[in-house]
Amino acid sequence: MCNFTNRFLHSTLAETSDEYILSLIHDKNSQNYGFTILVQKYQEKIYWLVRHMLIDHDDSNDTVQDVFIKVWNNIQNFREDSQLYTWIYRIATNEALSVLRKKKNLFFLPIINVEKKLMESLVEDNYFNGDQIQMKLQKAILGLPPKQRLIFNMKYFDALKYDEIAEITGTSIGALKASYHLAVKRIEKYLTSH
Repeated sequence: MCNFTNRFLHSTLAETSDEYILSLIHDKNSQNYGFTILVQKYQEKIYWLVRHMLIDHDDSNDTVQDVFIKVWNNIQNFREDSQLYTWIYRIATNEALSVLRKKKNLFFLPIINVEKKLMESLVEDNYFNGDQIQMKLQKAILGLPPKQRLIFNMKYFDALKYDEIAEITGTSIGALKASYHLAVKRIEKYLTSH
């Protein structure tokens, strides 16, 4: 497919309203089509949210599939008291944190060693195409506690507003700001000392 067609489809999906997608999903005749549009609209965003947490491409792909399976299984229960992407992000963040916990339990390693394993995975990752500065930034981010890393990633990479992150994580805006500020300080300290 040519770049123009890709850009057109991407911009068309981005402009497709969640209300329209939900109306398709709630109609038995267009349910599968609506869900396909939902996946196409959010798959890349969810992949990068998860990838920034898990680092490993294969783990991220598996987790994204699990996220959309949960979305499919629970979409009829979505109450629409929050935005659709917020609901999907919440599922994705919970899945990513769950994978990190499982890795910790699987290897019987404290979280620091899990982060070390993730760092090794980052260095060996064939899908990582960043330069040395980006690699250094990723290593610094991996040094953050998982929840703080999640908050930093949503604010820095996804450019979400604090109220959106608060809705996704169930954390107060004040606590989010403090956590983000501490994350930035820790990252700055890592970058200047390495």
